[in-house]
Amino acid sequence: MLDSIEYLTPAQIVEELDKYIIGQKDAKRNVAIALRNRWRRMNADESIRKEIVPNNILMIGATGVGKTEIARRLAKIADAPFTKVEASKFTEVGYVGRDVESMVRDLVEQAVNMVKTRKKEEVKQKAAEVVEDIILDALIPPIQGRASTPYSTTADSNAMPDNDYELNERTREKFRDKIRNGELEDRKIEIKVQQSSMPGVGVMGPGMDEASMMNIQEMISGMMPKKTKKRKVTIAEARKILLEEEAAKLIDMDEVKEEAIHKAENSGVIFIDEIDKVASSSKKGGGGPDVSREGVQRDLLPIVEGSTVNTKYGIINTDHILFIAAGAFHVAKPSDLIPELQGRFPIRVELQSLTKEDFYQILKFPKNALTKQYVALLAAEGVELSFADEALDEIAAIAYEVNAEIENIGARRLHTVMSRLLNDILFDVPDKISANAKIVVTREMVLERLSDMVRNRDLSQYIL
Repeated sequence: MLDSIEYLTPAQIVEELDKYIIGQKDAKRNVAIALRNRWRRMNADESIRKEIVPNNILMIGATGVGKTEIARRLAKIADAPFTKVEASKFTEVGYVGRDVESMVRDLVEQAVNMVKTRKKEEVKQKAAEVVEDIILDALIPPIQGRASTPYSTTADSNAMPDNDYELNERTREKFRDKIRNGELEDRKIEIKVQQSSMPGVGVMGPGMDEASMMNIQEMISGMMPKKTKKRKVTIAEARKILLEEEAAKLIDMDEVKEEAIHKAENSGVIFIDEIDKVASSSKKGGGGPDVSREGVQRDLLPIVEGSTVNTKYGIINTDHILFIAAGAFHVAKPSDLIPELQGRFPIRVELQSLTKEDFYQILKFPKNALTKQYVALLAAEGVELSFADEALDEIAAIAYEVNAEIENIGARRLHTVMSRLLNDILFDVPDKISANAKIVVTREMVLERLSDMVRNRDLSQYIL
């Protein structure tokens, strides 16, 4: 991962995407330009900065070709808040269902979590020192009060003599060293932890939208006093619980909210999947489902065009959020979207169907390749798994053939094939296959275990 968006040239962005996604050069180039343009806008002359709007992208391609993965990896490269929504889950305003503004609220939530995580990391050292003192106090409580001198006539009669105080302090320091060295991790102590003082609150009423409900719940939660309860846990568990609480106390939430909203507005990415499901399949006539689909599009339009949305962290402007929409468009066409929405996605990218060679490369090269995932899973049991090149070639051929015969679900087919291939091995470890075993997946093994998938043309049970 590169350190900062400032140093990411479009070519470097594509290079990062290549580590996880095979092929789709055109799509990668377009999203790379879109991401670099975010930085360019932030560094443009202030007089025109607000006028530079992002070029939203419409990805067209069958399922499993990498549309979602490109958008998700793009957000990770940019260290930007990212949220994925399915257009088909939205309903037109006035109907029961999820309103389109919820995707913006989800984005802000992501931004808040990102900023909080970073700020917690910044105060981690200070919080750790506070937690260490709390744990030490639970183990060896400090002596309160001490005599000013052994001969003082004005000293409190209840104050402890110096030697008792010093003994207590020496004992505490010894235990502090033990805590730091991890010698007492399994010892149990009693700590006070905060608990939610408000059970789930349901608010019912006509015209109550999601934002209003969240605001009411937030307000009620703020009015209720914070409760604490005592828990007996190990020092290791106590450290984890207390570190979270103490770090939260050291963070200025107003600053977090302000920074998160700025981050969401200027670098946020919203991925709208299945946009084709809300496109009207015909321009003629119109009624029933088509009316509802068009209604969802019209609700989406102001968000994509640029509007303000009320969230529990404050008002967010959507003018400079990058929207990436995607759909297979098997039945409907991009031109079936309402013209205003089409105009808000000026960059059109058509993703290519995956070939047998693509499948082979997907199995072998990406950082998160399925083969590498299975190797890691079995390595946890002490079993060494490897794949012969001929085996990968055969797996790719079978996945490609099943896609061609039944239904093309792209790279997702590899999950089905690999699961079928390795299920027996995964079941037998560690009972029948012990640690230190070495398993090589060969072409012969692939043909033996997957031959029925190739022979049987009724493959409905393997369709994801």
